[in-house]
Amino acid sequence: MGKKTAFLHDERCFWHTTSGNVGGGWSQPPTGAGNSETPESKRRIKALLDVSGLTAKLDSHSATPVTEEDLLRVHEPTYLEQFKTQSDAGGGELGLIAPFGRGSYEIACLSAGLAKQALADVLGGHNKNAFSLSRPPGHHCLPDQGFGFCLLANIPIAIEAAKAASGIEKVAVVDWDVHHGNGTQTIFYNRPDVLTISLHQENCFPQGSGSTKEGGEGKGEGYNYNIPLLPGGGHDVYLYAMERLVLPALRSFKPDLIVIASGLDANSVDPLGRMLLYSDSYREMTRLMRGVADEICAGRLVVVHEGGYSESYVPFCGLALIEALSDEKTEVEDPLMVATKIQQPEARFNALQKQILDEIAVNRA
Repeated sequence: MGKKTAFLHDERCFWHTTSGNVGGGWSQPPTGAGNSETPESKRRIKALLDVSGLTAKLDSHSATPVTEEDLLRVHEPTYLEQFKTQSDAGGGELGLIAPFGRGSYEIACLSAGLAKQALADVLGGHNKNAFSLSRPPGHHCLPDQGFGFCLLANIPIAIEAAKAASGIEKVAVVDWDVHHGNGTQTIFYNRPDVLTISLHQENCFPQGSGSTKEGGEGKGEGYNYNIPLLPGGGHDVYLYAMERLVLPALRSFKPDLIVIASGLDANSVDPLGRMLLYSDSYREMTRLMRGVADEICAGRLVVVHEGGYSESYVPFCGLALIEALSDEKTEVEDPLMVATKIQQPEARFNALQKQILDEIAVNRA
């Protein structure tokens, strides 16, 4: 095995636009005015890794796009045809808040391809763990429509490809994006071979989605686990949820591989969330996930990037996560750490939230 952590990225993923019929070919399209989903927060993760020296310590590479066979394991043929046709014609929107521009179909296939290769790198023994800087994101996307900036279901596509190629049986997905991972939930809702866990701000997006009552159906009953958190929750609440609920669920399920759907939009300054995490929160959560992966699945852990819309702060959260994933430490200091720690919830809020989490644990048991 070479460098322990693989880092999957491609400049072309930053060329996806949500602005419709602009750019295309060899001209990078402009950022969509007024749209939160821009390339900048993601590009700045890569830039900070570069200037800090961390990229040089990772197994950094791109991947090939997913194939039609990969796509059809998850998505409806009519959706894929409509997406490709509109993408070729200059862009459009297929679903709820899922705009795209010319060429976005091919870029979305590449984004999913990065996730697919990350799983292959880890399952093939080339790397112990991996991070995929995928864009556009995927955890809201449904089999038959785009949803919430997500155009292809990156993680489900990667999981199905891995199952077909390697024969792994059980996979767990832990989604800590501030928004509910409704797409991943929908795709695996009737299946017992993929455990889906979503920690998210309660009733943020999509509205009415992600309650504790959504536990799976049929053979999948009990294999979907939602952990809605009150708005304003911070570092201690997330770590408590991880220790009290997420880690025990993973130990009980005993997957062959763990995949994290890593939105970084639960940070304290994100425009689309109301939670209070900071960079060390992602560092500590990643350490916990590495620990449980070492315990139950030979350390096989893949992180796939989802949301995160603060251009100034997402890079520090991403860097901290990848430092924890790779056991490397740079000289970078988080300029907002002190201010964010001051904003953390009062003890009585944490006590209330922990009581709710305890009730969730008891009801699930």
